[in-house]
Amino acid sequence: MKIELIVNGARKIVDVEPNELLINVLREKLGLTGTKYGCGIGECGACTVMVDGEPVLSCLTLAVEVAGREITTIEGIAKDGQLDPIQEAFIEEGAIQCGYCTPGFIITAKALLNENRSPSREEIVEYIKGNLCRCTGYINIIKAIQKASEKITKNLYK
Repeated sequence: MKIELIVNGARKIVDVEPNELLINVLREKLGLTGTKYGCGIGECGACTVMVDGEPVLSCLTLAVEVAGREITTIEGIAKDGQLDPIQEAFIEEGAIQCGYCTPGFIITAKALLNENRSPSREEIVEYIKGNLCRCTGYINIIKAIQKASEKITKNLYK
C-alpha cells in the first residue's frame, strides 16, 4: 500500500507492507540510516525518532500507524547546515563514544527540551531512562543535555 510520510519536513510517498516497521522504511526505503537498529524489542532507544514532536521507538511502530504525521529523524535535527544546540553540546561534553546510541539520545533530548527548556538533573535522568549506552556511563550525556538547556535558554533571552 502507498502511504504518505512527512519526514524531516519533506513529504514522501512510500510503498509499504501493512506490517512493515517504521525503522525499516526509514533506513531501507528512504536511506535515513542515522536511526539505528539496536535491540528490536523497544529496550535500548537506539531507534528513537520523533512523531509529531513525541519520542517514538521506530522498531515497535508500524509505518502505516504514522501515515500523514510529522516524523523527525536525527538527519532532521540540524537546520541549514547548523548543528542544533543539543548536537553541539553532545560534542562539547564528549557525550559520544562509539556513537551508536547517540541519535536516539539526541532525539530524546530534543523532545525533552521542547517540553521543558530547563529540566532538572532528575528530570533528565527520568526522561532518558529508555535509552541505553554501553560506553559512556551517562554522566557526559546528562551534562550535554544540561548544557543544551542552558544554550537554548540563553538564546531565548538574547
